[in-house]
Amino acid sequence: MKKNNQPISASTYFHGKSYTEKMILFTAFGFGSGLAKFAPGTWGTLPGLVLAYFLMPHPWLHLLTIVALTALGIWLCQRASDLLKTHDHSSIVIDEIVGVCITLLFLPASPWALLLGFVFFRFFDIVKPWPIRWVDRRVHGGLGIMLDDIIAGVFAAVPLQLIWYYFF
Repeated sequence: MKKNNQPISASTYFHGKSYTEKMILFTAFGFGSGLAKFAPGTWGTLPGLVLAYFLMPHPWLHLLTIVALTALGIWLCQRASDLLKTHDHSSIVIDEIVGVCITLLFLPASPWALLLGFVFFRFFDIVKPWPIRWVDRRVHGGLGIMLDDIIAGVFAAVPLQLIWYYFF
């Protein structure tokens, strides 16, 4: 499968698909946020911020949700890639949702935490320092699509936790 980074009309993705296939794509596309024409990964992170905001007061539920969404996300990413006949299509953003939830784990629900978490996560997801870039290029399938964002989420959590500990 080729890697495609050009979103096209939403109707093109859903045309001729069964209801189940449409729901798989809709969920993998971050409930439509990944269909943005410009910066779909950035837009796709926003539902993750909303989810994290409501989970942050409940850290163990937050962690359990991350585990469940990771398992679901691996499956969704693989199925969506198969349906689109493209590996890691830019509209698939369930990985960004999980990644930013990881970044915000064990922090209080505050505007500063959300803003800094968003900035740090997007930085690591875009720049992809080692080993994120290595994983992105060498681990394939649903696991590969999810894993680079999981690592980016952990990388982003480290400076955020340090800043939060020392300055907030």
